[in-house]
Amino acid sequence: MENQRNISEFIFMGLSSDQNIQIFCFVLFLFCYVALLVGNLLILVSIQCSPLFHQATYYFLSHLPSMDICYTSCVTPKLISDLLLGRKTISYGNCMLQVFSLHFLGMIEICILTVMAFDCCVAICKPLHYMVIMNSTRCNLLLLAAWAGGAVHSFSQFSMVINLPFCGPNEIDHYYCDIFPLLKVACTDTYITGILVVANSGMVALVTFILLFGSYVIILFTLRNHSAEGRCKALSTCGSHITVVVLFFGPSIFAYLRPPTTFPEDKIFSLFYTIIVPMFNPLIYTLRNTEMKKAIRKVWCQKIFYEEKYS
Repeated sequence: MENQRNISEFIFMGLSSDQNIQIFCFVLFLFCYVALLVGNLLILVSIQCSPLFHQATYYFLSHLPSMDICYTSCVTPKLISDLLLGRKTISYGNCMLQVFSLHFLGMIEICILTVMAFDCCVAICKPLHYMVIMNSTRCNLLLLAAWAGGAVHSFSQFSMVINLPFCGPNEIDHYYCDIFPLLKVACTDTYITGILVVANSGMVALVTFILLFGSYVIILFTLRNHSAEGRCKALSTCGSHITVVVLFFGPSIFAYLRPPTTFPEDKIFSLFYTIIVPMFNPLIYTLRNTEMKKAIRKVWCQKIFYEEKYS
């Protein structure tokens, strides 16, 4: 490995070389990251401290904020510090760690979104059998399967990148270490590796999106037989999930399901699934979910009242 690699760090070209744009991006992404942390922690604590945690839907939803925080923390703090300090370098080891972490956590999030769609489908299509189908044992197994899926996907991607020789150019046209930009600077023919990446990440994104789309077609078909009130409640719950799926999978499919090359637009689309979607997840899941809003008010209003009473 060492005789194939004689570079110790990579240099990010970043989002822009314009100083004013960098200042604007620094302020914007710092705000986004703080909002992301506050919003996702609010959702996480609210579910953990309320009876909703024992319901399968919210049990899975409680794991989504933690994945969002971990996933975006692999990229955003580094991006913010680079914009602030003007130093856009990353060591080879940290670059490889970033590749592994992003694909590991990203795949877990994809699996959790898929499991949430399955949960929504069972709740609407098999309401009388819901508690039997989505028991605590099955929920834990589904969550374990999500982590296993993340491990299998990330190790397969990581094994392809870690064996690439890097001996010449080390400037990456991106703001974090992703596979296609790394393939561009590798000192070998990466065509086959690029095809394997598309077959892995691209097909995972496409197949998962098709499965999710199919589940919502089934849900909409089933809702025809429900009352108007039942349809509104079900659509409110599933609508938030559909929004997240479209925002997350649209850019992901564009980024990975195509010939193995890079485009300037990649960096803009990457912002959606690394920063924008994780930031908006709390808003999407609270503003369209009555039970979630009630849980937040109950948990935090009681906490404030308790502190005022005993202060």
